[in-house]
Amino acid sequence: MRDLSKEFENRNIDYERLIRYGFQKKNNTYILKKFMQEQCFQAIVEISDEKQVAKLMDLSTNEEFVLVDVRDSSGDFVGKIREEYEEILEDIFENCSTFDVFQSKQAKEVIQYVKEKYQDDLEYLWKKFPKNAIFRNKKNHKWYAALLVIPEKKLGIDSDKMIEIIDVRYQQEDIQNKIDNQKIWGGYHMNKEHWITIKLDETIDIKEIFQLIDNSYQLSLSR
Repeated sequence: MRDLSKEFENRNIDYERLIRYGFQKKNNTYILKKFMQEQCFQAIVEISDEKQVAKLMDLSTNEEFVLVDVRDSSGDFVGKIREEYEEILEDIFENCSTFDVFQSKQAKEVIQYVKEKYQDDLEYLWKKFPKNAIFRNKKNHKWYAALLVIPEKKLGIDSDKMIEIIDVRYQQEDIQNKIDNQKIWGGYHMNKEHWITIKLDETIDIKEIFQLIDNSYQLSLSR
């Protein structure tokens, strides 16, 4: 049986969506049973507040097909079964839960501000980096902001504390005057000639951050 709690670690489970997706509620557990590989296998997913697990049953033996969770197991048949199983689980993650990575007050204010003003939601583009997300301009698909969780030492600060930051575009001709490495840094993981980084820890007033987001949005239209 596979423990799915890590996959749900940064997500909010939407139990109404689970029902719409096809889960059946039994006591406080939501259960989905889905046939696979021409009904020779059945994926069983159980989700509750306390646990999130899945297993694949081989219906010809009525036993769990454990090879699907053994990464060293190989062969075309096992690979095909594993691929179909992973697609089912990934579809459940995407359709029955929402990301909830950023917890700071200012990060939540930024997400709400962008949603209300530009009708944009965070996009989580990298499965290997689930704590990195971007805002994209719908008019030309260019990024105008990124939210990330990083160790504070990545900004040159002697600390291993994990912090939430925002990257935004800024005018190239003025960017060096803007960066002080105390409140504003050169863009983390971005082109430092065009991006700046701000900690979302109330070092800078949220209204100023909103102004910088608006400025970045406008720059994304012209570049």
